Amino acid sequence: MKIVDMKCSAGYSGFFFDDKKAIKENAVGDGNAYRGTPVTQGFKAVRQPGESVSIMLVLENGQVAYGDCAAVQYSGAGGRDPLFIASDYIPVIEEALKPVLVGYELKNFREAAKKVDSLEFKGGKLHTAIRYGATQALLDAVSKAKGKLMAEVISEEYNTEISKKIIPIFTQSGDDRYLNADKMILKGVPALPHGLFNTIEKTGQSGQNLLAYVEWLRERIDKIKVYEDYKPIIHLDIYGTLGYVFDMHYDRIADYIGKLEEAARGLELFLEGPIETNSLDGQIYALKTLREKCEAKGLNVKIVADEWCNTYEDIIAFTKEKSGHILQIKTPDLGGINNSIKSVLHCKQHGMGAYLGGTCNETERSAQVCMHIAMATSPMQVLSKPGMGVDEGYMINYNEMQRILALTA
Repeated sequence: MKIVDMKCSAGYSGFFFDDKKAIKENAVGDGNAYRGTPVTQGFKAVRQPGESVSIMLVLENGQVAYGDCAAVQYSGAGGRDPLFIASDYIPVIEEALKPVLVGYELKNFREAAKKVDSLEFKGGKLHTAIRYGATQALLDAVSKAKGKLMAEVISEEYNTEISKKIIPIFTQSGDDRYLNADKMILKGVPALPHGLFNTIEKTGQSGQNLLAYVEWLRERIDKIKVYEDYKPIIHLDIYGTLGYVFDMHYDRIADYIGKLEEAARGLELFLEGPIETNSLDGQIYALKTLREKCEAKGLNVKIVADEWCNTYEDIIAFTKEKSGHILQIKTPDLGGINNSIKSVLHCKQHGMGAYLGGTCNETERSAQVCMHIAMATSPMQVLSKPGMGVDEGYMINYNEMQRILALTA
């Protein structure tokens, strides 16, 4: 089956682009906006609308396969590629990819994805968002050419077994961490609530706000849960604020984490990004050290790596050093989805927890494709996306996995 044409369309993503550095340095929350001066290259405001690009591949039998280019909320931070603006990158996609893909004979996904993901254009690789969307489209194209589900294509080419049950979904609250937590509890989501503790103000100068939130959340779960046996994972994203609160003193951070674990009262506790540094090596060292401190104190909390864990090579490096207990495989940051597939499998083969993540700033299409990756590779959990509203993202992810289950039963 050949690709006979390629089309692009600009779109919105499910959330916003936020200048993370500005939020930490000068920005002040103002409703759903931020007042302040952007400091990361490309930003015109501290918060601006998220953008996407659909890549549509027309096959010779008339079918259209598509995937969505998307970049993370905090683009340009932590070693990531710059801001992804549709009007800037559609011409790049047309110039770089169209000549390569139009006329291409689809034999298998792995070969096609490698071709696009490694493509050199004007002295470097294509933006991660482009590689992300293009490889989604290629997976869809191969599935349509072979008359199989995307999950089945992955399963066959990577020698995996499609899961017989839904992968646990982790939902995101955004700043509306109380009302959105209620939605999660009522729907019985397996992991919650993210929380968006991305400033010292939110976490508290001594961590008191985060601790109070965990105490409230634990009580709230018991108070309004619908399912009697509901025992979710409490997964909190802290955006490095504990490093600032406790001046990077690892023993003090670990002691504080012990208090959070006590407040969780028997529920599993995952802490994402408790410390953030300014380099890959620094981040690997920081999370490795914190993991060791927590384990030495007998804590059962799981440290989740996010920042600087951006590529397949980074996944290997974090895993080798046992930097944290779980790695977020942040799908848009890895470029081609072939890298996300390999990353899940590498973590599982080397005793590291694999969390197939991503960003609230994706689209429904990239989320659906990621559910096929999840069902074919069985990570420990998958991120609910796009958006921060809970209901829509949870529905998209849950329903897609249920369709895969029904069709592969």
